[in-house]
Amino acid sequence: MNSTLGLNRPVRNFTLNNNKNPKFTHDKHSRLQLPSRFIEISKLKCFGDVTRTGASFQQLLRDGSGEPGRILSRRIRVSSNDAQFGSLPNKGDAESSSFAEFITSERVKVVAMLALALALCNADRVVMSVAIVPLSLAHGWSRSFGGIVQSSFLWGYLISPIAGGTLVDYYGGKAVMACGVALWSLATFLTPWAAENSLLALLFARAMLGVAEGVALPCMNNMIARWFPSTERARAVAMAMAGFQLGNAIGLTLSPILMSQGGIFGPFVIFGLCGFLWVLVWLSATSSTPARSPQISKYELEYIMNERQKSHTLENKPKTTMVPPFRRLLSKMPTWSLIVANAMHSWGFFVILSWMPIYFNSVHHVDLRQAAWFSAVPWCMMALTGYIAGLWSDTLIRTGTSITLTRKIMQSIGFIGPAIALIGLTAAKTPPIASAWLSLAVGLKAFSHCGFLVNLQEIAPHYSGVLHGLSNTAGTFAAIVGTVGAGFFVELVGSFQGFLLLTSLLYFLAALFYNKFSTGERVNFDESDS
Repeated sequence: MNSTLGLNRPVRNFTLNNNKNPKFTHDKHSRLQLPSRFIEISKLKCFGDVTRTGASFQQLLRDGSGEPGRILSRRIRVSSNDAQFGSLPNKGDAESSSFAEFITSERVKVVAMLALALALCNADRVVMSVAIVPLSLAHGWSRSFGGIVQSSFLWGYLISPIAGGTLVDYYGGKAVMACGVALWSLATFLTPWAAENSLLALLFARAMLGVAEGVALPCMNNMIARWFPSTERARAVAMAMAGFQLGNAIGLTLSPILMSQGGIFGPFVIFGLCGFLWVLVWLSATSSTPARSPQISKYELEYIMNERQKSHTLENKPKTTMVPPFRRLLSKMPTWSLIVANAMHSWGFFVILSWMPIYFNSVHHVDLRQAAWFSAVPWCMMALTGYIAGLWSDTLIRTGTSITLTRKIMQSIGFIGPAIALIGLTAAKTPPIASAWLSLAVGLKAFSHCGFLVNLQEIAPHYSGVLHGLSNTAGTFAAIVGTVGAGFFVELVGSFQGFLLLTSLLYFLAALFYNKFSTGERVNFDESDS
């Protein structure tokens, strides 16, 4: 007996628009008519609730953003993994997903590819933090000028997030992410050539890297909003951002090794080539929405669609226009809470990312390779604590804690924790103790990914890309001020400790602002305040 459906013959695949098969027809209301034998099987809960399944199939006629779309001709696979007796949860099969199903699902493959892209994003970005030391020695650059060279990435990053976020909302995350990774990999690959020709060419190459990388986080947010239900979204963001943080560790640890083997520019060539390879895999192995994926299982597709219907995170509305309502977006205080949070997050992130190798080298007198290792350990800690924060955040919401309170808890830990840890870092006397305080600061900082970063999708699902772009632009401006300001501050005062104390104070103030004005509820940006 065939174990798939308990029948004496195998079940054939079917398509939604196979008009040649008279057994599957649609009436004028587009309601799926199933043969009686499938209705009888539904009583055994082999397929779950068939009446609800029909509603889910209607939703498949729309794409992942709720826009009217063409009828899909993809096959819906009914395999032993999907329809076997007892393979689905016995109760509330569309309400929860087992860990085994989650970790092997198509949506996890998508977020794994996003994590790899974000790892490359930061690896390409952080290489200059290591290469700046030998480049400064070779060209006679001062510390303040070295800060300007490092900040050139941010000049381009300041330009692209708003435009990139608008493109993401309009065209979707898959296409924009592919273009972004291809462009920033090209800029990374050409950096050695630029550095050998002129300083202006080097600054331009780093600025182009920033332009391309400005679309990465809006694309990540867009793809996760389409592929993950709200009860898994914090976990998915944490997984993607784990790749983001591991990219820092990879770049900081591998760059000195690659430089010792292939010269100063070895890491730029290797990481650039890896980016081109990622683009090929991304375009061939992933889909922009669950409904368009030929690999997704019937159970996973139903699960995502049913959870989306319950949460109402995406409504059936026309495609977002190319000109977002910037005035209405900026008229709401929840928007400003996200802008302030992103600005402070970027300030701390880029100051630590850009200056910690030099901090360990100048304050604790360790060589470049050891400084890179001490600077890399905190980012590994951030990847781990970020996933823990995601699990905790999703659990709080599933157990009844409001989304608003959950986001405020996560953001408070993500800002107040690093503020306290940076105060401890200023008192550290040895490199291991300094690395421990820095690891604590960066590790707790990961909780903010389950605060403001997920909050973008919740208050404005249809404008999350452009809203992310607005907050990223503010964050980039803050990062430029912090990165350049740290160099001038250290030259004027002669100490890193004072700048770390200033950063700690700003963390406290940003936490207060976010807790006062943020919300986890949907904000109506389509109507002006009366």
